[in-house]
Amino acid sequence: MNVIGVVPAFNEAGRIGATLSACLPYLNKIVVVDDGSTDATAQDAVMDKIVVLRHKINRGQGAALRTGTEAALKLGADIIVHLDADGQHHPEDIPALIAPIVDGKEDVVFGSRFMGIEPEGMPFARRFLMVGIKLFNALMLGITKNMTDPQSGMRAMSASAAESIPFSQDRMAHASEILRLVTRSKLRWVEVPVHVRYTQDSLRKGQKSTDALKIVWQLFVGAFIR
Repeated sequence: MNVIGVVPAFNEAGRIGATLSACLPYLNKIVVVDDGSTDATAQDAVMDKIVVLRHKINRGQGAALRTGTEAALKLGADIIVHLDADGQHHPEDIPALIAPIVDGKEDVVFGSRFMGIEPEGMPFARRFLMVGIKLFNALMLGITKNMTDPQSGMRAMSASAAESIPFSQDRMAHASEILRLVTRSKLRWVEVPVHVRYTQDSLRKGQKSTDALKIVWQLFVGAFIR
């Protein structure tokens, strides 16, 4: 199968090269979307089997994922894998992530940080944020199945599934929006455990506890106002 990774990146110079090199053994190709970086992210991503696209301005991780997913479909992907650019995710988890799709059992697979593999270096505030988002997903978005990780950035989907998930959130709320769309559809889905490693760099750029209100508002607007 043609398995293509999609990596949104914003100001990841100095990190993204190592991330891509580690992922390439498990993927046929990677689409990197430089989301308006002001550093050398795009230049650092140039290597064999990498397609680099660029947003002129920073539009948000959701928008970058949408651009990359559309590009992967045009490149003939059978399976699309979403990954972060900062090295948080372990590339060695990719085979287990895509296996349910390869075997024809599932259409979408979500990587979970909370299924028996302890996230390395995850702060308590980040765990608390996940609890709040999970509660909002259940009460307001109707995601009632026991979804353990509401904001995982590591997921895989078949090409047909990707074509049928019209997510529109440009920024932090895209993960919950994708969950809502998938769980309300007839798509088959499952979570699998994945390893996640937090570093000082990733924590500086990642979500803060105060971002929960922004995510809730974005989801409210997307679900009930549009």
